[in-house]
Amino acid sequence: MLKTERADDRDGIRRSRRPAWAGRNYTLLTTAAVVANLGSAGSLIAAAFAVLGAGGSATDVGLVATARTVPLVVFLLIGGAVADRLPRHRVMVAANALSCVSQGAFALLVLAGQAQLWQMAVLAALGGTGQAFFAPASEGMVLSSVSGEHSSRAFAFFRMSMNGANIGGAALGGALVAAVGPGWVLAVDAAAFAVAGALRAFLDVSHIPARPPAAGLLKDLRDGWREVVSRPWLWAVIGQFAVVNAVVVAAEAVYGPMVAEEHLGGPKPWGLALAAFGAGTVGGALLMMRVRPRRILLTGVLCVFPLALPSAALAVPVSAGVLILVMFGTGIAVEVFGVLWMTALHQEIPEEKFSRVSSYDWFGSLAVTPLATALAGPVQNLVGRNTALWGCAALIALLTAAVLCVPDVRRLTRRGADS
Repeated sequence: MLKTERADDRDGIRRSRRPAWAGRNYTLLTTAAVVANLGSAGSLIAAAFAVLGAGGSATDVGLVATARTVPLVVFLLIGGAVADRLPRHRVMVAANALSCVSQGAFALLVLAGQAQLWQMAVLAALGGTGQAFFAPASEGMVLSSVSGEHSSRAFAFFRMSMNGANIGGAALGGALVAAVGPGWVLAVDAAAFAVAGALRAFLDVSHIPARPPAAGLLKDLRDGWREVVSRPWLWAVIGQFAVVNAVVVAAEAVYGPMVAEEHLGGPKPWGLALAAFGAGTVGGALLMMRVRPRRILLTGVLCVFPLALPSAALAVPVSAGVLILVMFGTGIAVEVFGVLWMTALHQEIPEEKFSRVSSYDWFGSLAVTPLATALAGPVQNLVGRNTALWGCAALIALLTAAVLCVPDVRRLTRRGADS
């Protein structure tokens, strides 16, 4: 009896230490996300070095990266419709299983020294397909795992955990690639997907209302589209980020390394600047666990303006130390927007349409990015790098100002108390 009472006391202490908003599903989802992101962040580095190790060129590295991105964009909308049609946790587990198999096969080919470019491209495409089905289902599941009054704090902690895992995974992955080679890092990523999928298999979906019988995939997609276009704040921000994400990626992936090489001292300061951005996102998540602005979208969209600063800083160009500070501040601002955006979706979008709306959001964020990165070089040749960078900064500022002109963006307020 005494042992039982002591065990009950220990269970009570453990429960008391866990915040009220960190329920079983939320804890499983966060833990699985940390495990998966630790592996995935390192695998991106490993894949690039695997291509180079097989005799590939920088162009080949880009082709394998593109092979992952294209199916991600193509299948996102279908993935959102499927996630609103089937139990989301099953879609997540199936997507994790596909990623586990594709990364495991990639690892085996690299470790055996037999990886060919077309094989790596096909396996990368399978991984992108898995991500296309996973992302909308995951976002819908996270949104349904917390109550409205605790949403901002829960989303902030979830995003902080993912961002921290990305930072740690990239650092660990780079070190492991140097120490044991890319094949083993890819194998670790496959194992991480297996563990994450196993954790997600235990999610409890009994609280999610039963959905009406499916009327067809195309109808589901049309319903999701109507949900987006019926809300001006929603389509305005999705349209804004279609361009904002594209020019940010173009500036950081194409122009940033070139400016660093010519003016900042090479890849080391550029790597520190990117790490500072990641650290800023963690800081922004910590901030949002304490701050609860009432006008959630107005505050969030105002925090998009700082995304113009890195492009402007590269155009000047500023010193490495100043660039690091700019990137850190930008990371904070981006994370504030991200948490408030998730809060707005959680508050305004019906649960049964979460994943479809999320898929349109993801599609808008990714669809233009490959085109922007492909055009970055020709635009630089046409107008010059500094003009291109100032153009990136101006586009971000102008689009953000335009979104602030949408009345619903300024008026959308938080409902209830977020404690």
